[in-house]
Amino acid sequence: MSNLQNTIKHLLLVAAASSSLAAFGGQMLAATAEDLNKDAFEALQILYQTNPGAATIGQTAKGILVFPNVVKAGLVFGGSYGEGVLMKGADVAGYYNSVSASWGWQAGAQEYSYIVFLMNNKVLNYLDTSAGWEIGVGPTVVAMDAGAAKNLSSTTLQEDAYAFIFDQQGLMASLSIEGTKISPIKR
Repeated sequence: MSNLQNTIKHLLLVAAASSSLAAFGGQMLAATAEDLNKDAFEALQILYQTNPGAATIGQTAKGILVFPNVVKAGLVFGGSYGEGVLMKGADVAGYYNSVSASWGWQAGAQEYSYIVFLMNNKVLNYLDTSAGWEIGVGPTVVAMDAGAAKNLSSTTLQEDAYAFIFDQQGLMASLSIEGTKISPIKR
């Protein structure tokens, strides 16, 4: 296959992945601040109801980033996008987007929610002063599951942030938030 054919093939794959992401994510791009606030509160309640360990972490967190609906799609090249809120206590302190890009052996589309509990002022300051926080660079984020969360208490929480991915729908392997960039947006 010639270089031109390879280039065209790759462009078609990127277009297919982008089209899939746009088809699944079109409705969330139009979310109002009120919609995001409502969806974020509901997602946080779902996590707390299904994972009591997350509720324990939430009680001591300085801030909570809630992304109630993230869409990931890919066909060799892929990406994800979602919008969410930063909550401090019961108040919404800002709006953020979650964006990632990937390549490799992948095919499919999936929707999911994720929440990052920000445990100290250091991570809150990093979020406020950086041009965007790439998960895996900067403050330490520990990905949690229900089993690991059961073993945590307010005295054993030592990391900067704890992330929970939940409410997955669709078919796509290897769901991760590593490399995801979280950036402030206006709403």
